Amino acid sequence: MQKVLLVCLGNICRSPTAHGILSHKLKQQGVNALVDSCGTGAWHAGSPPDDRAIKVAQSKGYDLSSLRARQLKKNDFDQFDYILAMDARNLADVIKVAPSNYSGVIGLFLDYAKHLDMTEVPDPYYGGSDSFHRVIEMLEQAADGLIENMATIDVV
Repeated sequence: MQKVLLVCLGNICRSPTAHGILSHKLKQQGVNALVDSCGTGAWHAGSPPDDRAIKVAQSKGYDLSSLRARQLKKNDFDQFDYILAMDARNLADVIKVAPSNYSGVIGLFLDYAKHLDMTEVPDPYYGGSDSFHRVIEMLEQAADGLIENMATIDVV
């Protein structure tokens, strides 16, 4: 079973939305994988995702209601095959704390979105619901690409 950790700053908008989308799509396709999300900061630890993220995700069929924010931990590098950040700042923070012997993939989640010319998921926190809708569209594309990549690795 492959394990994926999705990372943003506070773990209340982008990474929990990506978590919900990826989990849903993996389940739909019958892929046995573990998905989790976290933030590089601890400000929102224990909090549910932003209400706007929950509402917009729910309108697209994704349930984020059970998710709670947490901070990235050292032992995450022992547990996850993929640690994928939403933007370059959080990627740099992940790389800073990663042990030198980590053998999994550390990268940007949008690198798996083949048809987007962006590498970073913009933070929708200060935007309206339109920004949350746009983020979901981006995350759906990245989830599809990652699942395709994971299937390729399983075959080999």
